[in-house]
Amino acid sequence: MFLPAGEKQFRFWVLRRSGLPNINIAKRFGISRQAVSKALLSMDKRIEETLLEMAQANRIDVEKLSPKKGVLFGYSAPFKVNAIIFVSAKHGMQVWYEHEGDCGSCKRYRECIELLWDFAEEMQINLKSSEDPTKLAAELFGKLKELREES
Repeated sequence: MFLPAGEKQFRFWVLRRSGLPNINIAKRFGISRQAVSKALLSMDKRIEETLLEMAQANRIDVEKLSPKKGVLFGYSAPFKVNAIIFVSAKHGMQVWYEHEGDCGSCKRYRECIELLWDFAEEMQINLKSSEDPTKLAAELFGKLKELREES
């Protein structure tokens, strides 16, 4: 299987984030564990730089950053709310602001639901069934904060 270097590094990163050990990633791609480790170090640096750039661009003060999980917790001074920036394998880099909204009347309702459920699945976080994106986000990011405390 041939993948461009950056895409291959990202796939390694996603697999590690899902809990697959480096040795298993190496076996899956037919390369050395050292090559996987080197690629992951490079990817962690790129993820960290991108999360920090996104925080700066969105005027979010950084509180906690985890390149290995692809998550940045912060505070948006302009909006006066907590914010989270995260990397989704399916949806790319995302910024979510803590808020209470009238989700039922929003044209992006389905998009938000899919984003949150997909990211929860990527992070292997079980959520209670809910059709309210605000409640789903609060649960998901609350559980991510618990993971943050553990690491």
